[in-house]
Amino acid sequence: MNDIASNPLLQRWDTPFGLPPFDRLRPEHFAPALEEAMRRHLAEVDAIAAQPASPTFTNTVAAFDASGRDLARVAAVFGNLTKSETSPALQAVEREMAPKLAAHESAVNLHEGLFRRIDALHARRGELGLAPEERRLLERVHLDFVLEGARLSGEARQRHAQIAERLAELTTRFSQNVLADEAEYRLPLEDERDLEGLPAWLRSALREAAQAAGLPHAGVVTLSRSLIVPFLTFSSRRDLREKAFKAWVRRGGNPGERDNRPVAREILALRNEQARLHGYANYADYALVDRMAGRPAAVADLLRQVWEPAKAKAAEECRALAEMARSLGQSHAIEPWDWRHYAEKVRSARYGFDDAQLKPYFSLDRMLAAAFDTAQRLFGIAFVERPDVRAYHPDVRAFEVRGRDGKPVGLFLSDNFARPTKRGGAWMSAYRWQSKVGGDTLPIIVNNNNFAKAPAGEPTLLSTDDVRTLFHEFGHGLHGLLSQVTFERLSGTQVLRDFVELPSQIFEHWAFEPEVLARHARHHLTGEALPAEAMEKLARARRFNQGFEAVEYTSCALVDMALHASTDPAGVDIDAFESAELARIGMPREIVMRHRLPHFGHLFASSGYAAGYYVYMWAEVLDADGYGAFKEAGSCFDPAVAERLLRYVYSAGGSRDPSEAYRAFRGRDPSVTPMLAKRGLVPEPQPA
Repeated sequence: MNDIASNPLLQRWDTPFGLPPFDRLRPEHFAPALEEAMRRHLAEVDAIAAQPASPTFTNTVAAFDASGRDLARVAAVFGNLTKSETSPALQAVEREMAPKLAAHESAVNLHEGLFRRIDALHARRGELGLAPEERRLLERVHLDFVLEGARLSGEARQRHAQIAERLAELTTRFSQNVLADEAEYRLPLEDERDLEGLPAWLRSALREAAQAAGLPHAGVVTLSRSLIVPFLTFSSRRDLREKAFKAWVRRGGNPGERDNRPVAREILALRNEQARLHGYANYADYALVDRMAGRPAAVADLLRQVWEPAKAKAAEECRALAEMARSLGQSHAIEPWDWRHYAEKVRSARYGFDDAQLKPYFSLDRMLAAAFDTAQRLFGIAFVERPDVRAYHPDVRAFEVRGRDGKPVGLFLSDNFARPTKRGGAWMSAYRWQSKVGGDTLPIIVNNNNFAKAPAGEPTLLSTDDVRTLFHEFGHGLHGLLSQVTFERLSGTQVLRDFVELPSQIFEHWAFEPEVLARHARHHLTGEALPAEAMEKLARARRFNQGFEAVEYTSCALVDMALHASTDPAGVDIDAFESAELARIGMPREIVMRHRLPHFGHLFASSGYAAGYYVYMWAEVLDADGYGAFKEAGSCFDPAVAERLLRYVYSAGGSRDPSEAYRAFRGRDPSVTPMLAKRGLVPEPQPA
């Protein structure tokens, strides 16, 4: 389709909140729209660079921030659909356009005339009389350009652009390979024997998965986390647990055309070359320039404080699992596909409940209402469902977000169910960022989860892990919705990577606050409130299995840093590297990494978390310490603390240095002790 004038992606969207007209969009619209939007953006950049007037903040930096809005709009729709509701046709466009979009980014980032103006302003930034947010924007934009090669010259400059294009191709292929493996796998459950040990809600979900796939089985296990994790937890069929587990950890690593191991190897080699072009010894040194940690040694110091205590606690947990297995007449050694199964039995024995007993109190609708209510009590915003707003899939619910004055502050899309056209995991994204240039632009934010959808007419019930995930992603969503900055580059979650998880992880704390549970955790059949005794048991069990969880996560962060700290990754065999590094750090044989390298999308589906998976723990230091401010105030809804959290964290976006923002909120630098205590790795400090 070459008729640009009639392309709906480039027309004005006369829809509620300016949401894309999804019902009119077709895969063939995207390539020409993206090409035209890139042409327009480059013309805008050329015009900024060619101005005869001397560079000023307004005519250069602010103008650059305001440029490319057509491209941002089309690319946001394209990027979100390829993750949330893709198709073979859309994936073909993605493969075609990924290197072209990367080439366009290089053309902008390596634009000599534009960078000359930005660089001149940056050199004089202390003399320009800029407001704090203006100075922050100048510094962020300048660093963006430098890290993308603007100071390179000659062959190095050209090679940097070539690397960017090739990386775009490879990361797209990596992501599509994992999605294909996840969508293809089915473990059929034929009869009652195959369903042994499974609670009713899980049987129902597995039966629904079979029906959705058009299969005649009693149920099927897919590689959706919301199905496979409970199956591994409750199934009494050890042979089926082993089959499902091995398929889960082999995603992306199966021989054949979808094998991600050579893809990851080339990505690593190119990243290392990219870092060397900038004068760094390895990619980790290069990536951490734009992180709070600043250098690999700071990351190593944090991970070191967790790793050995986590292993010791996991060993203690493993002994308890083995004892439980023996008590049930099982003599086998604990294997990775056994851990969740016996851990649930130990938890039930120790604390008097299991996840299956709690699930009836955690319906998706009630937990979403709990997240909304928490946000309203903390920040004064309300979520009003808009069934008239059409999204990209019938399962997506739209909510108008209103401020204390009743005026709209944004649109929230809630996309909660797994489907074959959607990548795994959970994430937040934006169809539009908040900004104030040229008038208020309201954000359009989407949360994606992958919960197993209940059969028609039945409520979707969540595990405690699902509830935590829902609140985590909603915390990211609030970061986008509550943003109150002037410039789009500083809006919402566009902050340093090791700060971006603070708003999401601190919001998790409210998920299991007794005050929140008392209001919203209600039995889906009887309406009965979650008993106080169950809340107490849940609180007592909060440190249970923390050795496993810490090992599962921290091993990923350690392997990530080791991989990207390599000075010669060109010929690395990622399976062999993973095995060798895990052996070196003493990985317990009963636990595997949360994400094995062939499907580790955080590292290889983009560069966002490359040499950066540690950021969840870095932010956990902040969130555990930061939530302490509410404890010290005596209420998890203390208005003064909530106001500081809103002002300095949720609404500030990237307009402040994150270390300064945290100090402004907390009144001091963070302490690592609350995080270690939360995980049960050190004794919890007693009140003075």
